[in-house]
Amino acid sequence: MWITFQHQGQNYRANLSQPLDIAIPLREGPETVNCFYAPPMETVPVVAGDFVGSTAQGGPLNFLNVRLNPHGNGTHTECVGHIAKEPYTINRCLQQFHFPARLLSLFPTKTSDGDRVIFREQAEQALEGTTPTEALIIRTLPNDELKLRTHYSGANPPYVHHEAIHFLVEKGIRHLLIDLPSVDREEDGGKLLAHRAFWSYPEAPRTDCTITELIFVNNSIPDGLYLLNIMIASFEIDASPGKPVLYKLEPA
Repeated sequence: MWITFQHQGQNYRANLSQPLDIAIPLREGPETVNCFYAPPMETVPVVAGDFVGSTAQGGPLNFLNVRLNPHGNGTHTECVGHIAKEPYTINRCLQQFHFPARLLSLFPTKTSDGDRVIFREQAEQALEGTTPTEALIIRTLPNDELKLRTHYSGANPPYVHHEAIHFLVEKGIRHLLIDLPSVDREEDGGKLLAHRAFWSYPEAPRTDCTITELIFVNNSIPDGLYLLNIMIASFEIDASPGKPVLYKLEPA
């Protein structure tokens, strides 16, 4: 099925039957991505009297309780409620789900103290002369399938400098997707400067803006302009497991 839409005065079309999934599957056990010392996702069948909610255990169907931490157990989309004292929820903050989006591949810069950081200058150079979009997807380099099962806790993974985030906000980015556990440094004393810069919190909260972390963009997907669909579960908390999907664009 094809759709046609207009962006920045240009007509584009996308084939909705050819999605490019950039979410990391949620799996039980240790062989999947994990961060911030979150316990791994687990499922437990409901047991009530003679009933057991597991066909593997002789039950008539699978009826499982699921325990997970959206921020620590894979691809997730979060709203300003992640850092706010006010009760913002992802279900109320994300009300639109399709966006023209630009995919960029960036090599974090290694600093003298060993951190790997995406700085403002890199973002400025990468976006110079490009068509504005509301959504930006950052694939960090090097990029391989180890990102599907890396345990990031205590590893000080790469992050985005808050001045780079300020620049993205100035460029009109309202939805940022990245293949890292967080836009901020793993241990920063609770400053969360990049999160605060993106959501302009607490000065002027951008309540309809989101950050999606722990995506995985296969190397077979080239940098460029796409149609993005951000999918979430309707959780009335700050974040939800997410399934962002891209669609190739061509001029209509």
